[in-house]
Amino acid sequence: MTEAAPPLARTAPVTILTAYALILLLIPSQYAINSLGAAGTPAGVLAVLYFLWYGFAWLSPRSVVARERQPLRLAIAAFLIAVLLSYVMAMTRPLQVLELNGADRGLIIAAGWAGIALLTADCVERVDSLEILHRRMSTIGGLLGIVGITQFFTGLDLARYVRIPGLVQQVHIFSSVPRDEFNRPAGTAIHPIEFGVVLGLLLPLAIHGARYAPDGRRGIRWAQVIIIAAAMMMTVSRSAVLAAFIALVVILPTWEKSARRRAYAVIMCFGVVLYFLTPGLLGTMKSLITHIGNDSSTNYRTHDYDAAAHYFSQNPWFGRGFGTFLPQFYRIFDNQYLVTLVEMGLTGLIALIALFGTGWWLAREARKASDDPRVRHLAQCLAACVAVAAFSFAVFDAASFPMTCGLTFLILGCCGAMWRLLRPLSRAGPAVAARSEPTGSTR
Repeated sequence: MTEAAPPLARTAPVTILTAYALILLLIPSQYAINSLGAAGTPAGVLAVLYFLWYGFAWLSPRSVVARERQPLRLAIAAFLIAVLLSYVMAMTRPLQVLELNGADRGLIIAAGWAGIALLTADCVERVDSLEILHRRMSTIGGLLGIVGITQFFTGLDLARYVRIPGLVQQVHIFSSVPRDEFNRPAGTAIHPIEFGVVLGLLLPLAIHGARYAPDGRRGIRWAQVIIIAAAMMMTVSRSAVLAAFIALVVILPTWEKSARRRAYAVIMCFGVVLYFLTPGLLGTMKSLITHIGNDSSTNYRTHDYDAAAHYFSQNPWFGRGFGTFLPQFYRIFDNQYLVTLVEMGLTGLIALIALFGTGWWLAREARKASDDPRVRHLAQCLAACVAVAAFSFAVFDAASFPMTCGLTFLILGCCGAMWRLLRPLSRAGPAVAARSEPTGSTR
């Protein structure tokens, strides 16, 4: 019989994942270590270290890394193989120096993504540890929301006052980009669209934390939800609005009828308050949604298809090389699926879609495996996060924005961890599942 892991072994993964989330979301993502370039963001470097640690731990029989079957591990491996194949294809054609650097940087970034997902999926040892991690992520989301709301009303970019020795600005940040006379906050992200999507990824986790918070903390947790939702609207981005809509479409049907009615009432009250606090904002958002297909932003995106088809036809199977389709040489595709099709070919696009499909399936299977309402709700909220991530990759070139992709792979890892932790309980039967219920269950 295998000995139970000591408390430190159970808590260490959550601690280092919390550190990653803090660094990823609170340090402005345009800053990086100068000698490492765009691949040297603090969160990116930490993720690569996690990948190396995971590799060495996998070889050690005494490590806490789970070795049983893990579908997410297979999906991550397929994605990395697609990245490597695209790298090989890139080396078969003449490359400019910046393209070669981009290909090398792509390998490093992909390794970091894999590291954070695998560490989460295979090292977290308890469902309540995931609850702790998600509560902390929700708290960080509340802080980001406060930063964004401050930018919206005052135009003050608090992120510009963050100065960390050893880090330099690698990319230009589009903070407070105006739209219809509104400041569009970017928070600690590179662009308001990314900021809105990141908050959209955190919104389902915040909703879960609020719904199952202890009585003394429930007000604070619901305040976090309201702050995150308000900041999303203040990005004046239809991507953020649609992300919130997708999250609610996935989550609300699983609630009881009375809870859904209260949620609809709260949403209406939220809209009324936002209407009076920010005159014109809801009208602008309505115009953005109702004019999809007829505005310049949508037309620009549809013009990408012919160009993408041209580049895709040159290397249809394995692409031109992950990280080599640089805007200064080619163009910007506001659609990560198109970028992936060009850079990694059909192989890479299928691998990327399979990643999202695997994350969704794992979260849904984890929900089916438990009869604890809190655990089932957490699994459904993770599925909502995956749905938001899959949608967001269609509205901008997400791989160019480290905060979005880093958070996406962290969430995918959480889906893998939920499935791994709950699958044995579903096989063991109700009696064992009841004895193994996580701390603080509301059942």
